[in-house]
Amino acid sequence: MSSSELSVVWIPFGAYLLGSIPFGVLLARLAGAGDVRSAGSGNIGATNVARVAGPLAGILTLVRDTAKGAAAVLLADRLANGSAMWVILAGLAVLMGHCFPIWLRFKGGKGVATALGVFLMLSPPSALAALFVFVLVVGYWKYVSLGSISAAAAMPLLIYFLWAPGHAPPIIVTAGTLAIATLVVWKHEANIKRLVRGEEPKFSFGVKKDKEQAGG
Repeated sequence: MSSSELSVVWIPFGAYLLGSIPFGVLLARLAGAGDVRSAGSGNIGATNVARVAGPLAGILTLVRDTAKGAAAVLLADRLANGSAMWVILAGLAVLMGHCFPIWLRFKGGKGVATALGVFLMLSPPSALAALFVFVLVVGYWKYVSLGSISAAAAMPLLIYFLWAPGHAPPIIVTAGTLAIATLVVWKHEANIKRLVRGEEPKFSFGVKKDKEQAGG
């Protein structure tokens, strides 16, 4: 096996390790807020980091979690010479790393920001349209989790119609997008149950004592 072929084979492993970097945990500690997993919702994503450690830490977490998704896809694209299969595998792997990080005993975030980074590289118009769906839903209903679920659920259709003018995406991209969307929605299972019961709390920057809420 040549060195170039070997580098391609390692793409999913590298993407998983990149996704496993728990920026939310690290930034909350740097902000002096302690372990974000023991406060608010217990989630390591930007929403809970903002609530526990403040808006700046939340924004930095959002940016870094998005960046690692984008970086995984960008690196895979270069190493695999634009192969759709390896690029989508990198996207899935970086998301798996975020949701099930080896450093945190496989208990990670919900993958919204990381998935956004993946799709910003795969199909910028689709990612921006999903972001618009997120903002619209959160702006109207005030639930970050509902916005995240809605954006994820819309992504397969957005990818299909906005991939390229007059062209559907490769089958592997369609399948990968469905897998990513399913994982993000599944990670919000508890939020969905609370939404159905009318018990899902709306987003605020104040620390919650109960382990509920949201989306990042």
